[in-house]
Amino acid sequence: MLELDRIIIGDCVEKLKEIPDETIDVCFADPPFNLDKKYATYQDQKSVETYIAWCEQWLAELVRVTKPTGSILIHNIPRWLTYYTAFLNKHAHFRHWIAWDAMSTPLGKTLLPAHYGILFYSKKPQKTKFYEIRAPHKKCRQCDAYLKDYGGKKDQMHPFGYLVSDVWTDIHRIRHSKRRDPHPCQLPIHLIERLILMTTDEGDVVLDPFMGTGTTAIAAKQLKRHYIGIELDAVYEQIALKKIEAAQPTLYQGYPVSMYLNKIQSIRDRDAAELFPKQLTTTEKRKQRKQAQTVTELEIAPMFIDIMVG
Repeated sequence: MLELDRIIIGDCVEKLKEIPDETIDVCFADPPFNLDKKYATYQDQKSVETYIAWCEQWLAELVRVTKPTGSILIHNIPRWLTYYTAFLNKHAHFRHWIAWDAMSTPLGKTLLPAHYGILFYSKKPQKTKFYEIRAPHKKCRQCDAYLKDYGGKKDQMHPFGYLVSDVWTDIHRIRHSKRRDPHPCQLPIHLIERLILMTTDEGDVVLDPFMGTGTTAIAAKQLKRHYIGIELDAVYEQIALKKIEAAQPTLYQGYPVSMYLNKIQSIRDRDAAELFPKQLTTTEKRKQRKQAQTVTELEIAPMFIDIMVG
């Protein structure tokens, strides 16, 4: 039986082998970038051949443990993601390359690295669990006006927000050290929450083979999903356990949503349809305006007759 809501200490490749076939709804991995980052014990500097061979081992395990309706999501820099796609294209089914707009350090004599990638693969070509996500319309921080004019068609705006594409510019890296854990590669929790909302239902199981300080587990718990994490360093496990214990579901009128600064950051489109006014088509809105005009004319007509008679 699969034991849920726990962190397993050990090497991810070995521990993944203990998980039964096709038991996980979504696998999310944010592996070391092989950039000589300073981890507690892991040595983040290998030859390209050694690093890629290791990555292919845990990638194969992620594909194996994922359910037929499930997804595999991998976060990394574009350089390594190109190797991952070469492997995953043989064993899974490509759906998206999500570009997360996050400024990086200039490298010199090259284009400025301005995004991280998130590979989105499904276990099978069809019947993959997937939900469209909405994010709030972007507004001016000072005047609260919408930043996009929609070409004079504001009446066609969704009452909550827009459907997210495969380019994410509204979620930012954790820049301030006071908000970071003592870990070299910590992702913002609402990035993981968006991915979880997009690919799972309440009660589903999310697996993270590089748990770190618990971001994926916290995101899963806040969205009422289960989690399994694997972590090499006990130092990070202890930080994660304390944070996970303190986490509580983030609900809006009973629906799990991703919150940031006390505002909804991401919500499933199907849930937004239940919570916010119906988005009408242009034809429906034109019909409503015509009906309102007719009612107004009918209300004014008796008054006009009275004036004429008087």
